Amino acid sequence: MKRWLLALLMLAAAPAAAETLVSTLSNSQVLITSSFDGATLSMFGSIEPGAEGTAEGPYNIVVVITGPLQSRVARIKTSNYGIWSNTDQVTFQHFPSFYAVISSGKLDAIAPPDVLAQYTVLPEDQARTTAQATGLKAERFSLELVRMMGEEGHFVMQEDGVRFLSNNAYAVNLQLPSDVVNGRFLVRTLVLKNQQLVTERTESFSVRKSGFENFVFVASRQQPLLYGIVCVLLALGTGWLAGVVFKR
Repeated sequence: MKRWLLALLMLAAAPAAAETLVSTLSNSQVLITSSFDGATLSMFGSIEPGAEGTAEGPYNIVVVITGPLQSRVARIKTSNYGIWSNTDQVTFQHFPSFYAVISSGKLDAIAPPDVLAQYTVLPEDQARTTAQATGLKAERFSLELVRMMGEEGHFVMQEDGVRFLSNNAYAVNLQLPSDVVNGRFLVRTLVLKNQQLVTERTESFSVRKSGFENFVFVASRQQPLLYGIVCVLLALGTGWLAGVVFKR
C-alpha cells in the first residue's frame, strides 16, 4: 500500500508533458531525371497541446535540413615565387553535402547562442564539430568551408522562410539545388518558446536518380568493368562516326 501511495505522489509531482509536434512532407522521394533543375518540397506542421490541454504561443520554428554526409578537405594555397601550391589543409569527416536552416525569424532573437550551439543549428557549428583539427586552425578552415558551400548554394540560411498559418500551424518550402547529392536527407524541426526548446521532430526524404540516369549510375558501381568497356566502345563509335561525317 505504501508503494502505491509513493508512486501516486511521484506522478503528481512530475511535470506535465510538453507540447508535441505533428508534421508532414509533401514528398518522401525526389526523383532526378535528365531535365532535373532543382526541386521544392512543402512541409506543414502543427503544435499540439500536451497533458495540460493547451498549446499557447507565441512559438518560433527552426527547420534544419541535412543532406547525405561525406568527407571534405579544405585547402589553402599560397604563392611561393609565383608558383601556387597547397600549403595547409583540414579534413572534415561526416560533413553535410547540403545544409539549410529555415526559421520563422532572426535566429539571434529566437534562441541564445548556447541553445543554438547545443543543438548544432548554425552551419559554422556543423563545420567545427566535424573538423579534424582544433583551435584557430579549425575555426579558420571551418568558416572558409562554410563560405564556399554557401557560394555553391549547398549551405542555405533563410531566417524568414517559415510562415505561420495560425498560432499553432505553420508551413515551409524546402528548396533543393539542381546538383543535389543522391541519398537520404534528414529534416529536423525545432519548436521554441521563450527562447527555449519545447519539442522537436525528425523526419526524412530521399533523393535518387531515375530512368536512364539511374541505370548508368547503378551500372557504374555494380558492374564497373562492363561499364568501362561500354564507355570505351561508345567513345570509339562516336569518334568514327564524327570522322565519317566530316569527311563528307
